[in-house]
Parts: sequence; structure tokens; C-alpha cells
Amino acid sequence: MKHPAGRRYHYSNPGVALLGRLVERLAGRPWYDLLRRDVLDPLGMRRTTYHPEAPHAQGYAVHPHADVVLREPHTDTGAMAPAGQLWSTVTDLARWCRFLAGDTGDVLAASTVEEMRHPVTVEDGTTWSLGYGLGLMLLRVRGRGYYGHGGTMPGFLAGVTVGADDGTGVVTLANATSGLTGDLDLDLVDLLREHEPALPAEWRPVPTRPGLLELVGTWYWGTREHTLAARAEGMLELRGPSTDGEPSRFRPTGDGTWVGLDGYHAGETLRAVRSGRGDGHLDLGTFVFTRAPYDPAAAIPGGVDDGWGQSSRS
Repeated sequence: MKHPAGRRYHYSNPGVALLGRLVERLAGRPWYDLLRRDVLDPLGMRRTTYHPEAPHAQGYAVHPHADVVLREPHTDTGAMAPAGQLWSTVTDLARWCRFLAGDTGDVLAASTVEEMRHPVTVEDGTTWSLGYGLGLMLLRVRGRGYYGHGGTMPGFLAGVTVGADDGTGVVTLANATSGLTGDLDLDLVDLLREHEPALPAEWRPVPTRPGLLELVGTWYWGTREHTLAARAEGMLELRGPSTDGEPSRFRPTGDGTWVGLDGYHAGETLRAVRSGRGDGHLDLGTFVFTRAPYDPAAAIPGGVDDGWGQSSRS
């Protein structure tokens, strides 16, 4: 361990290589075989391979002080291969952009990929521009969020960047060991947004689970009004007053409850408590939400005193 657990994040190529070896030990087969079977083939990424397949680009290194080049050998990095040894194409990586943006096929649930895009750690500083989710690099540049990953192998540079707000993706590939500097990928995203803006998504009705529509609508925590709305895949979204920041989304767990994915209530359990009188409340990590402000019929901690319109005497 390079730093105390949970204190700071340190990107480690040997750590990724070790993870690949762990996968091989547990599965009893090479990590690339599993990657091919479970990710690449289902996504149709058939030109993404462990070794180069013709026709392929030759990798070069450019001398730092002269305009001459050196052919980089095609090296099998062995135990370090899980940290970045894959050959691919623009078309395949464009499919990977779509995967990261939510077109996940049968590989992962879209909600799981969304979890991968949320920050686990960020760089030091009061304001951060680079962080990491679950396997993804996260960027905050020019007031926008991006996710993806970049990297280098001898003779090659590659990057995949997707805009968090509209799913616009960019692939950058170069057969040089170094030289791509600045924000080329982000500049390309800006150009695309300016000259070919994305069309709004076609509206489609979303199938709901039984009893879900009974929960949507207005709820109150004390006197603060919140709105609970149904979303795709049986999820719920709780949005508070405009000053409360981003809404929290909740994924169904299968036992009649929901777990928070993001926002203030990330990780908390949302439970609908129904009574025999047809009313009820929402229990969310000690927060009680009622259909009316301080509903006297609901299980409000501490109870309700005299009710609305009652004046107190001194």
C-alpha cells in the first residue's frame, strides 16, 4: 500500500495487472477470454483483440529534439497486459462510447454503468477537475462533466471521452508514443455540439411496476415540498426545492424497497409504509415524508402537537 486506505487515490498500473491475475485465478481461464466472451462479443467489438491483426497501424516514437522517428516493436506485456494491452479501431471504440453513454446491450444494466460514472475519489484541491469512478476517469472542464479513459502503449495513444449531459462521445487514436497534448478530445466535442447538436430523445412510455404510480407526486418533509417521479427500469427520482441541489434516484431492490444511487440520499433505503386507512408515509434513512405537511395521521417522529391553525398561549 502506497497510502493509508481511504486517504487518497493513486492510479496504479501494477494494481490493474494484479486485478487481472485475480480474475484469472477465480475464473480458471485467461482474463482476455473472459473479456471477449462477456463484453467484446456481446457489444459486437470484434476488431478489439489481444494481438494486432492486419491491417493495423505501426507505432512510432518521435525523437524529442529531431524530426526523426523510431519504429516501436509490438510487445506482449504478459502479466501487465490487463492494464492496457488491447488493439482496437475507431468503430469499435465508438461502440464503447455508446456503452458508456447507456447503450449497454446485455452486458450490464444501464443503472450499473451510471454508478460507474459517479466519483469515488477526486484529485486534491478545493475544486477538482479530475476524478475517478469505478474504472472511469471523470473530468469537469468548462462547466461540463465528462467520463471515459485515456492511455498509452509503446507507439500508441488512445482516448475515449463522453459528455455527461448529452452522451456525445469522441475517440482519439494516434500511432505515436507522445505528442497529443491539450484538450483535443474536448475541443472535438465542442465543435460537434456547435455544428451538429444532438436531437432530443424520442419520447417513449415507460412500463411501471404494480403500485408504483401510487407513490408518485408531492410529498412533504416537514413543510418542505418534494416531488417523487417514476423513471425507467422501475426507478424513482426524488426532487426537492430548487435550493436542494441535484435530485436523488432510487433503484428497486426486489423486496419492495429502493436504494439511493446519487444525490444526498445515495446509499439510503427508501421504504413506502402503507396503513390500513389508505394513507401512509415514506421512510428514508430517518426522514419521514408525508402527503400533507405534518400529517397528523403519519408516524412523524415526536408527533404533531395541536395541528395547523392552533395558536399557542403564553
